[in-house]
Amino acid sequence: MSSDLRSVPGSPDSKVNDDASVDSGFASGNSSTESLPLVSFTQAHLKHLNKQLETMEPMDILRLCKVLFPNLYQTTAFGLTGLVTIDMLSKLDAETPGSQSVDLIFLDTLYHFQETYDLVDRVREKYPKVKLHVFKPADVDNVAQFEETYGEKLYEMSAELYDWIAKVEPQQRAYEELNVAAVLTGRRRSQGGQRGDIDVVEIDQERGIVKINPLVNWSFQQVKGYITEHNVPYNVLLDRGYKSVGDWHSTVPVGEGEDERAGRWKGQNKTECGIHNKKSRYTQFMNNKAQQVSPV
Repeated sequence: MSSDLRSVPGSPDSKVNDDASVDSGFASGNSSTESLPLVSFTQAHLKHLNKQLETMEPMDILRLCKVLFPNLYQTTAFGLTGLVTIDMLSKLDAETPGSQSVDLIFLDTLYHFQETYDLVDRVREKYPKVKLHVFKPADVDNVAQFEETYGEKLYEMSAELYDWIAKVEPQQRAYEELNVAAVLTGRRRSQGGQRGDIDVVEIDQERGIVKINPLVNWSFQQVKGYITEHNVPYNVLLDRGYKSVGDWHSTVPVGEGEDERAGRWKGQNKTECGIHNKKSRYTQFMNNKAQQVSPV
């Protein structure tokens, strides 16, 4: 591949913003013009594009995306689908040396399983040329600092606030610092929940980002089969009954016959951590928090 997998705080790459208008509805310290998209589609064009992509193989979708989208990144927590994408991209880089590389964005909540951090090291070894941009909660580097700042078990005391601090804000910061135009995700329809009817290409208008789900039509069995066939490193927790791995405090093994993501936030009315939800939801949440602490 033509990039190298190492942690870097931010990319100095030169980016140019489009002048398309996006209504964010999100409280941010940046001006609205800083989050304008670099790529725009009409609804008719997007519908046509998704119709064509629907029957394409993931490798071909990725090949097209590398040509079509500037400032293309992959967001990953090193789940199976993301690992397949990393491997496919490495093969595409070998096909066309000098083509646009796709860096990785990893949101380190500080509460990942140790097995996940071990996997990151194995992925570094397997794909030494891929760049990895790691974004942690603002102004903290470890669990001790996080809990000193926000208290112990914030994920239990205020799950919404935890999602904002550990995931949503770091993602927003990543998009802004790296000037991301489009991201490859690991979401698939077979994962169930809110993912059951997603398209190959989606427009996140609040963030001004194009989201591409290259393996949207693959099943868990297809993903696991690729991992095995191509000797791709994977999280050893998969061998212990986990199918979708997030933070250790909100992830359990999946029972027989359960959806792939049934082990995430078990017993809670929740299927997403926040990074794929509307920013306006968190705007309202933060506004409510501000009102609660405002002096009378």
